[in-house]
Amino acid sequence: MSKIIAFAGSNSSTSINVQLVKHAASLVKGATVEVIDLRDYDAPIYSSDLEKAGIPESIQALVSKLAEADAYIIGAPEHNGSLSAFFKNILDWASRLEGKFFGGKPALLLSTSGGPRGAAGSLADLNTKMKYFAGEVAATFSLGSFYDTFDQGAGVVTEETASGSLREAVIQFEKAL
Repeated sequence: MSKIIAFAGSNSSTSINVQLVKHAASLVKGATVEVIDLRDYDAPIYSSDLEKAGIPESIQALVSKLAEADAYIIGAPEHNGSLSAFFKNILDWASRLEGKFFGGKPALLLSTSGGPRGAAGSLADLNTKMKYFAGEVAATFSLGSFYDTFDQGAGVVTEETASGSLREAVIQFEKAL
């Protein structure tokens, strides 16, 4: 059985992208899914000066954890039209330890925001960056207007068209496993 590691690039305790990742993870069939919290792998802002002192242990642990997976579900929160600084920093550090840290494995990329674009900028940004880290994007899904289309209590997408599109993305992702 395939092992999937799921996470969102957020350091918010109330992240809507984490909520979407958990919902998508619950839809996957025929695999085990482990949802991890990237806040457990925080690191100082990357610089070459800090790198000379060594890669932070938290990043080493994250890259080891990612190596355990056969595939990934990744949520891409958006700040000012791009990936969050927190997530970008994690990616920068991880790439310094192991440039191709996603190991050619399939990924389902997700994004959501309170606005109608559904964090489309960060999703596009992550989609582009995945090739640098040897991530094979199997499917993508963006959920706009999160607070109108997602029931936070039940943890599910409530808007019918969006719910169907998410299920289609998950099915496409499962085919890549």
